[in-house]
Amino acid sequence: MFGSLFEEEEEGFSLAPSGGRVVKGEGEPPPPRGRVNLSGIKNQGGTCYLNSLLQTLLFTPEFREELFSLGPKELGCLEDKDKPEAKVRVIPLELQRLFARLLLVDQQSASTADLTDSFGWNNSEESRQHDVQELNRILFSALEHSLVDTSGSAFIQRLYHGTTVNSILCKECGNISQRQEDFLDLTVCVRGVCGLEGALWDMFVEEEMFEGSNLYRCGQCDQLVTAAKSAKLRKLPPFLTVSLLRFNFDFARCERYKETGRYTFPLTINLRPFCEQTEGEDSEYSYELFSVIIHKGGCYGGHYHVYIKDMDQLGFVCLYQEEDSKPKVQKKKEVRVYPEPEKDDPLSVLSSIIAQEESRSVLLDQLGQRLMDKIGSSWSKKYRKLHGPVGKFLQNHSDVFVLVNNGTRVALKANPPSPVTQPSSPAHPTPGPSSTPDPGSHWFDLNDSTVTSIHERDVENMYQGKESAYMLFYRKTLLHRPSGALRNPGYKVPPHLLEMAEEENRRLQQRREEFEASNNSVELRLHLAPRYRLENGALKPISIEQKEATNLTFDLRRTVGDLRMIIYQDLWEGDMAMTVAKSLPAGLHLYNTLTDDEVSLYSAGILTGTDLFVWNGREVCGATVQTGAEWEPVLLTGGDVEGGGEGEEGGEGLTKKSRGFAGRVTLREVREALGEPQESLLCQEKRGGEGEGGGASGWRVFPPGDMQRTLKELALKDGDVLLVLEPQTQDSRWAAWCVCAAVIIMCLLSLHWCVYLCPGVACCLRQVDRTGKLLPPGTLSVRDAGVRLMTSLSLCPGTAPKDTQLFLYFSVGTAPSSCLEREIIVEQSSTVKQVGNDSVSFGDGWHLRRLDWCEEVGEALMDEVTWGCSTLIGQLSRYRKHDFWICCYPSLPRSSLPLPPSYCPVPPSPSPKEVLLCVQMGVPGERGYYPPEDLVWDASRDPSPRSLRSALASTYGLSPDSLLLAKHQPHTHTWETFSNWSQQVSKRKKKKRAESLLGAPFHLKDGDIIGVKNLLIDNNRDFSTQQDEQRLREEKEQRRKGWGFLKDALRLRSQC
Repeated sequence: MFGSLFEEEEEGFSLAPSGGRVVKGEGEPPPPRGRVNLSGIKNQGGTCYLNSLLQTLLFTPEFREELFSLGPKELGCLEDKDKPEAKVRVIPLELQRLFARLLLVDQQSASTADLTDSFGWNNSEESRQHDVQELNRILFSALEHSLVDTSGSAFIQRLYHGTTVNSILCKECGNISQRQEDFLDLTVCVRGVCGLEGALWDMFVEEEMFEGSNLYRCGQCDQLVTAAKSAKLRKLPPFLTVSLLRFNFDFARCERYKETGRYTFPLTINLRPFCEQTEGEDSEYSYELFSVIIHKGGCYGGHYHVYIKDMDQLGFVCLYQEEDSKPKVQKKKEVRVYPEPEKDDPLSVLSSIIAQEESRSVLLDQLGQRLMDKIGSSWSKKYRKLHGPVGKFLQNHSDVFVLVNNGTRVALKANPPSPVTQPSSPAHPTPGPSSTPDPGSHWFDLNDSTVTSIHERDVENMYQGKESAYMLFYRKTLLHRPSGALRNPGYKVPPHLLEMAEEENRRLQQRREEFEASNNSVELRLHLAPRYRLENGALKPISIEQKEATNLTFDLRRTVGDLRMIIYQDLWEGDMAMTVAKSLPAGLHLYNTLTDDEVSLYSAGILTGTDLFVWNGREVCGATVQTGAEWEPVLLTGGDVEGGGEGEEGGEGLTKKSRGFAGRVTLREVREALGEPQESLLCQEKRGGEGEGGGASGWRVFPPGDMQRTLKELALKDGDVLLVLEPQTQDSRWAAWCVCAAVIIMCLLSLHWCVYLCPGVACCLRQVDRTGKLLPPGTLSVRDAGVRLMTSLSLCPGTAPKDTQLFLYFSVGTAPSSCLEREIIVEQSSTVKQVGNDSVSFGDGWHLRRLDWCEEVGEALMDEVTWGCSTLIGQLSRYRKHDFWICCYPSLPRSSLPLPPSYCPVPPSPSPKEVLLCVQMGVPGERGYYPPEDLVWDASRDPSPRSLRSALASTYGLSPDSLLLAKHQPHTHTWETFSNWSQQVSKRKKKKRAESLLGAPFHLKDGDIIGVKNLLIDNNRDFSTQQDEQRLREEKEQRRKGWGFLKDALRLRSQC
């Protein structure tokens, strides 16, 4: 299975580093160890089986001490591995370094990258999962091969080597034929056996008889005789490794399967009944369990983790136990809270299960089994349809349930279990109650990077199920640990490895301090009061050339008083007040003042980019400054209609000027500040054409009652336009004229719709809609036409249509957008042919088609193939304001007329093909990915997510149901998750249409990036990375800076 793994070069025992590995740059430092003070091992994609075995070897003290006893003189130095004459044994050296890091370096998890490089593994091998039993044998073989001609060449044989003897007894002559076999681990059967002791009894006690048609040929009798075959343990090793045959093959179904039935194994076992020699003391045959490697999943994939007993008590016990001080009556009363839970109520059922536990909590992995025992049904069958997954249900009821012990247990929030008191120092624990827990509590669950405390009784939960024991490790009870090894992780570690660990700890501490400093540093902008003056309710710089702000980098964790002292040293003298400021369009405005010098900047709400105004707290340049959100200034654009002359920005006849006002200023004070008389009217321009006047821009007049209201109460914002109408401009006919290429009239009072303003030229007034389009002319009154204040009108040449005429829009060409839109007035009694001749004079062969509001072409307006005499009265009267399209087509029968563009046949979609994808496997527990790999996915038969998931599962050697996939969107820096939906068959035997990844919404194509999450070892379903968030923040900041304060102007339309 492993191929050429663990093969070192013969000469020098050195191995060149494998190529293709991507070394990550130094970014965020690894987190320190958790509460249990034990280090985990990072998963490289599919190395959980390797991590479990390495942790077992690490917590076998005799193994690691034998390994540490080999010095550089025997193993060589890793620095010399590239020298051809050097004799460097890479695998034991890398294993020494890994064990030293796991014992001494303060990090949550260590990496096995260097060790797997010494094995000769490549990236694809690290992402494939293998069998841990076979790995155990091959690793021991590789170590023995690497340690040839050293003092440690036989230490694996001393620790793990045992012998069995197979005997055949002839029933005729009594001759015994024996054959001795060596073993490093015992492989026992699981099928049909209730436990380990029963399997050992069948192997070493029960006899197999050769009789009947199955006789044995005795060498001494030289004939077929009846015989009995048996086996015994001749030599017991100090450490006994037992492999459970969980995986079998069903010959009836021709498929593999996993034995998930109950299979017990004792915590201590006596092997005397199974040994050849039984005269010794019981202690010589007694073993105790100290490690259980667990497999979770099926026969085609899964996840490994390990339960280990810490013999040297290097870790801290952090179990949640029931308080002894509670009276028993109180306990019974708490248990009776849910005496008979209703099966239809999952809240009461789960609460009752947790309340009846001694530890007042339940492991999340065991909650489903407890529920099955309680109600006789699983969560998926009973509650999932109405309440969703159990994890989501617990989150939705966070007022009842709480996750404890690093999220591995669930407890009731009303009375959560209390943790055991932690030692004062992780490196040197002080003696106390926590340092001497009960003997069964020094068990830990080492699950890749995560290490949690468990109790000895939790081992019994691994007897059965999809998550069950796979390998057992026993040690002789005669092996006692010296007192100097207890709680001493540096026991018998070589000095050069101690120095290496100390140096790595120093570098890690320095990196963490630098990272914390960079993470907690903020950029502040200090504005000093002498550089500013108060103008129109806002602070503005006195000099444009002078620098407005002083940039200062400061630590968020330091206090406001520390910041004050820094400013006093270099920038300020006298009384000081630091006020949070904000740059607004009107200028700088002040909000809250920092008064408490004892609080940190983080607690005070100071973020990076915050503006701080430094002043005396009373005035700036002799002017009193009002602070707070209610005095926030508003930048308004004032306009004044004049009888002639040119304005600043509004064109001829309109003067516009921007000016700031405090938010609590009334509208009357604004008018007085502008120097306008009391009789003047103020009008506000409504953006987007939503005003009362209609047209391209609407306006509203403030009634006299609004003059006493503040700008905040009137909801005036920065950039709003106020128009001042003086008394002399309020003419009975017109308010103002704005003459450009065309004349736009702002109508203030009633006027007639049709007028003649140009001598000798017939003209008509046409209203301008909100999109700037000229509406048809008419003979309506001002009120009926909906003309209100500031309506935009255009004075156009020509007369308005009569009552017997129609005003039409038309365009000429083979498509609606091929030419500009035109206008025509026709008689209602005109024929189609007459309309065509009046519109264009291109000869025969033209016909009319109507366009609807979305510019789709309709049927031709004709009764016969040739232009008939049918009138347009019935056909065109209901199309008064719609467009028509005049197309040049030959005279054909009606069935042969060309179809509109909307009826063109849609070309078939491209057939599925092979897609080249860039696949990235997520790093468990981190927001990053392993180096990408190319995958050619054949989507010709099945382009569904299930097909892609199966292809990736085959590539990584995992179960398809354990994978979660997502596509990366590089333009939006987001990830789209593929659903786990699969085809289902309804009661009517109708199959649902399978979802295709080649179509909407994913549209997979060559080069797309696919993220992969292994849900067996990674609970984080978020695919986004820190780079994605950084780019989103940068784009958001760029958009924020790009938005200016746009000024709306009056719309001008020109037409001769």
